[in-house]
Amino acid sequence: MRASLPFPDISPEILSFTIGGMEFALRWYALAYIVGIVIAWRMAVAALRRPVLWPTDLAPMRPAQVEDLLTWIILGVILGGRLGFVLFYQPGYYLQNPVDILKVWQGGMSFHGGLIGVVVAGWLFALSRGAPLLSLADLIAHTAPPGLLLGRLANFINAELWGRPTDLPWGVVFPGDAAQHCPGIVGLCARHPSQLYEAALEGLILGAVILWLVYRRGAFKAPGLITGTFLSGYGLARFAIEFVRQPDAQFVTPDNPLGLAWHVGGYGLTMGQLLSLPMILLGLWLIARARRTTP
Repeated sequence: MRASLPFPDISPEILSFTIGGMEFALRWYALAYIVGIVIAWRMAVAALRRPVLWPTDLAPMRPAQVEDLLTWIILGVILGGRLGFVLFYQPGYYLQNPVDILKVWQGGMSFHGGLIGVVVAGWLFALSRGAPLLSLADLIAHTAPPGLLLGRLANFINAELWGRPTDLPWGVVFPGDAAQHCPGIVGLCARHPSQLYEAALEGLILGAVILWLVYRRGAFKAPGLITGTFLSGYGLARFAIEFVRQPDAQFVTPDNPLGLAWHVGGYGLTMGQLLSLPMILLGLWLIARARRTTP
């Protein structure tokens, strides 16, 4: 077998226990959501407590209102993420089995769907509270990268969303189907740890750039700039990583081994790339608008 790294022996469950004959477990993925939300909450409060960061030295809302905003955002993430997965990735299956839409514990969440849910939730919150929409969007966007970082690390621990086969020395031999089903490879095969690539690009690097823009370049004073940076930065990172990420199984066929959601003559785009293109374009437009309209 080619040089590769073994998958670390980390259980997806942090702890499990039984109460009254029922089993309960705390998983790394759930903890990633919880810790990501707590970090976002504290980051938002810290930014709102510094009016000097905002246009006319006036924060878009009071720090005490962040808890209400989080309730809206959590609902947007869950509903949008689930419905996005249903509509973007497996509409045929869920049309025949609509009850399974409610079975979120079986997995199936879409980042792009969750993003749409957050946009809708933030827009409704801004309308109900009279908050400036773009500044509120900037506040939310600057808190997102830590959650993405933790979520992708949890994906790695769960051995899910792995990458395509590779002979690079840092390829990882994931357990289960990931190691067994590699076309043209006899025996176990290593794959790109695409979850770690995404954690680095979408979480660590994008988060560092955004914090630098906020606290060193006064980016909140140009409404829409941070939102545009987040959208275009995430979209570009996801678009690039899709080249080494294993495509969703429902798109892979003998005539379409690369799992492209749209293709002509063997060339095309994955579903992740198709959904990222509008993000990139909208993000670049917001950046240009913010630079044009802000002195």
